[in-house]
Amino acid sequence: MSGGLVSLEEAVEWLYKTQFFGVKLGLDGARRLAAAFGLSSMSGGGDAGDSISGRFGSFGGKIIHVAGTNGKGSTCAMLAAMCRQAGLRTGLYTSPHLVSVRERFQYNGDWISDSELLESLNRMRRLVGDWEPHPTFFEIVTVLALEWFEKKGTDVVILETGLGGRLDATNIVTPAACAISAVGLDHQQYLGQTLAAIAREKAGVFKPGVPVVSAPQVPEVIDVFERRAAELGCSLTTVTAPWDSGPISLKGAVQRWNAALANATLDAAEIQIDRAARERGLARVEWPGRFQEVLPGLVLDGAHNPAAAAVLVETWMETFGGVRPTVVFSSMQDKDTVGVLCALRPIVEELVFVPVLNPRALSGAALSALAREHLPEVPCRVSGSVAEVLAAHSSGPKLVTGSLFLVGEVLAVIKGGKAEATAQ
Repeated sequence: MSGGLVSLEEAVEWLYKTQFFGVKLGLDGARRLAAAFGLSSMSGGGDAGDSISGRFGSFGGKIIHVAGTNGKGSTCAMLAAMCRQAGLRTGLYTSPHLVSVRERFQYNGDWISDSELLESLNRMRRLVGDWEPHPTFFEIVTVLALEWFEKKGTDVVILETGLGGRLDATNIVTPAACAISAVGLDHQQYLGQTLAAIAREKAGVFKPGVPVVSAPQVPEVIDVFERRAAELGCSLTTVTAPWDSGPISLKGAVQRWNAALANATLDAAEIQIDRAARERGLARVEWPGRFQEVLPGLVLDGAHNPAAAAVLVETWMETFGGVRPTVVFSSMQDKDTVGVLCALRPIVEELVFVPVLNPRALSGAALSALAREHLPEVPCRVSGSVAEVLAAHSSGPKLVTGSLFLVGEVLAVIKGGKAEATAQ
């Protein structure tokens, strides 16, 4: 692809091709890219080195940085919803996307426009075309998001980490506050094999003097957090009770804990939002693919590790009682697929494995072999496509889970479109 202007389709194709550069943990690339792309307010960020200030740009917008294993996306969505209800110009950056890369960039609840994304991507292509090493996909989208939020004059940016925290590209910021959702085993090949090791990576987002709010954690995780907070001289607060001041549109008892985390983080960041705006935000918050009943009897949930699957089972039972669904399932090669399947066992009526358009996906045959070995009592079969399994008649409900990539493909089919193929 030449260095000149291209169409949106070509620019997005270029962006996805940068996934071939893989996952490179570390902040040097993101810092270099942020500086070259013209992000303002580069300043000292404690032991993280140069960083983008928690009050970045001429308008003084605040950043809230959210890390964790499970629930961080829901927490981000709640934070953004409450801020919007308070009339704050709100940026939300999350990953992965479900259908379109535009989902990762939201301002006041709206995705980045085609024209804005095209302008930013063309500028980025011209800037980094001959760089060695080439910036990664996640470095590029993170810097694009921060620059877009700055252009918008955003009051509050809710920034979700991608992988871990310490070496995640989002960690070039110095936020007004950090939130840490529930920590569990996931991405062990990058973050470590124990909860303590993973907690150390999550605690890498802590900054001197920046308050941290954590969801309830197991003792070995909270011990890591307490020691790191003491080293840096930052306050650490753990929420001790779920939100109980009004309805939450997201289903499941766990969402009340996520709401408590979000509310305590707003307080820690000194973002003034009254009770009524908080209640409206939580009552109206939307977060696709997280126990989302898109059609009667069709539920989508992106649970892809055993802890998330266990919460999914609890939420299913809270919502549907003893009704057992047909579970439409896919998983990636780097996930604890057996652990997820075993966690789902209490509610499964039948397993239907379906392929997804991702190079990391396990094949239907491989999934069937795992199920027959570890869940021999559960009927299972392989379906040829998402469209085929959705069209098949079922006397009971269907639960689509195991992968956010699968959830995205199902959402796209329901809407009559096609999900953009992505590996990250």
